[in-house]
Amino acid sequence: MKTTLTLFASLIATAVFASDVPSVGSAAPDFSLPDAKGNSHSLSQYKGKYVVLEWFNPECPFVKKHYGSDNMQKLQEQYTSKGVVWLTIDSNAPGTEGSITPEQAQKITASWKTHQTALLLDPEGKAGRAYGAKNTPNMVIIDPDGKIAYEGAIDSKASPNPADIPSSTNYVKAALDQSLAGKPITTPQTKPYGCSVKYKSS
Repeated sequence: MKTTLTLFASLIATAVFASDVPSVGSAAPDFSLPDAKGNSHSLSQYKGKYVVLEWFNPECPFVKKHYGSDNMQKLQEQYTSKGVVWLTIDSNAPGTEGSITPEQAQKITASWKTHQTALLLDPEGKAGRAYGAKNTPNMVIIDPDGKIAYEGAIDSKASPNPADIPSSTNYVKAALDQSLAGKPITTPQTKPYGCSVKYKSS
């Protein structure tokens, strides 16, 4: 009975949280967060550019799937070289799995050879909650007008196995390629998968 009640409560929380996700086509919520070196980045400063938001947890097997295989780094490098801004965000609360200090963030970007524009720290979870980010990775693409163009999973195979990457559809790559070519995005929203974001208790 206790398990059923817990599951029911979890489902209610998920349903309430899901309703807070800004819809595709709506204005992307602005935020301002520090990077690993203490420099502040706000969404509004990148208006006029495509921006990718990537929710991050270095301890999550689903995140490790994409970084351990170099899949995420290749995507970051491919699109930042085309002028896309790529902001990786850690919204895990201090003391929880995946929470990192600025020093740890700098070590991760160096050792993992990442290519994002910045790794941003969101220990209060304000940016994560504003976007209803539930998983790591959870991906959002924002167009030059500041509107949400894509929200959801990085790809079509919700597994932590890197061997699944070659046979999956990369929704982020497809959405960026279509947008940059001036075409409509065929799949603008999907269900994100991965580890849960460990938010600070409100």
